[in-house]
Amino acid sequence: MLRRLTSRLPGLTPGTRSLHRHLLLWLLLPQLVLWLAAASFTYQLAGRYANQAIDASLTTASRALARQVKPSGSGLLIDFPRAAQDIIEADPDDRVYYMVSTPPGEFILGNSQMPQPPADITDPRLGQPYLYDGVVRDKSVGDTPREVNVRVVALYLAYGEPGKPQRMLVQVARSRASREELARQILIDTALPLSLLIVLMSVIVWGGIRGGLAPLARLRSVVESRAINDLAPIRLEAAPEEVRSLALALNTLLAEVRDNVNAQKRFISDAAHQLRTPLAGLKSQTELALASATVHADPELHARLQRVHESATRSAHLVSQLLALARAEPEAAMAQSRTRFDLQRLAREVAAEQVPRALAAGIDLGSDERADDDGPSDAPLYVMGNAMLIREALVNLVDNAIRYAGRGASITVSAHAQGSEAVVTVEDTGPGVPDSEHEHIFQRFVRATNEGNGCGLGLAIVKEIVERSSGSVTLQSVKPQGLRVIVRFPLAG
Repeated sequence: MLRRLTSRLPGLTPGTRSLHRHLLLWLLLPQLVLWLAAASFTYQLAGRYANQAIDASLTTASRALARQVKPSGSGLLIDFPRAAQDIIEADPDDRVYYMVSTPPGEFILGNSQMPQPPADITDPRLGQPYLYDGVVRDKSVGDTPREVNVRVVALYLAYGEPGKPQRMLVQVARSRASREELARQILIDTALPLSLLIVLMSVIVWGGIRGGLAPLARLRSVVESRAINDLAPIRLEAAPEEVRSLALALNTLLAEVRDNVNAQKRFISDAAHQLRTPLAGLKSQTELALASATVHADPELHARLQRVHESATRSAHLVSQLLALARAEPEAAMAQSRTRFDLQRLAREVAAEQVPRALAAGIDLGSDERADDDGPSDAPLYVMGNAMLIREALVNLVDNAIRYAGRGASITVSAHAQGSEAVVTVEDTGPGVPDSEHEHIFQRFVRATNEGNGCGLGLAIVKEIVERSSGSVTLQSVKPQGLRVIVRFPLAG
């Protein structure tokens, strides 16, 4: 019932997004943002610490290189063996560049392509290292010079005679590849456990969402598994407060629907009961009028009275059928008690009760005394159901056959066991029903012929009662002519 209703209600369409996915998205999205922020912060922090380590090593190297350049009179003595230079320049992936010069630009030793200190250093302090980033054009690898991003330290020193002091600039640079590799490695070592933690948190969040929404899933299962006529309150005592509130709202709606349906049922039943009494009186009066009037005295009056009597009879039958249909409705059928009774005996009683009507209509009505699959024909056939409603169904089947079989036809009612089922058949030798109409004829107010004075509710009532009793009803054509109605019920243990 819920699936059928949701297709018509706004906001409950099948295309509505999932609450589970919505919550999961909004819980995982902040985690992803935090993960990216943490990764960026970790990379920046790792780069800063790597810079500090490289800056310290560059400062030490610049001071060591400065010690190899010694003043000698008015010149400089450079004690920097070739082997030491080869050791400094040995690693092509982590090159170390150096240069010794005397400002303003007189090259003495090292790499002449060393980037100059920033222009804002106008009055450098002697002996204080200045650190900055730059680019070196390296010509030592391949024919084409390549630009290398480096970290540079500049150290200004004084030399010369006391009266003629001069300055010497010692620069040592190191490729930033090592710094970036170190920062990358720190990032990987930090991000990997952080990623595993995020995955673990996501699994926990997913499990928490599933557990939190489980009462909604149970509520949905309870509603979807209900029969369309089950308007009893929904019980979810152990559910969270929000789900209990939803269940309470549904129970309020179900109660209103139940009250509305019951009000309509009571109105139909009361109206049918109120109509039954005057119609019965009208039928009796027309019978008396027809008995007192003679055809020869006033043929036109007699014909009019006959039509009034037929209309009253048909209306009374229609009211009776409507009452039977109201009793067979799901809510009414559920309120009726179910007992174990003998279907064989019930079928014979119904056939015996309808014999006078059949004789008046010129129809031969009887019961079949044949043996069934599991024993003699008089063996009890116990079924579970409401005997009053099933009797109503059998009466409608026999009544239908009497109305439409026609004078001179025969009707046979039989009941027998067939496997685990009790089978009742009502077979007549009348004109029958075309095979194409066998399913359609069970609908309300549908008649297969214009003959007779039926109202098109008999077989609809039969189908309603039988299916509510866990049974089935089918039609079968009989050769050369006729119709067989087969009703099946599960045998009671």
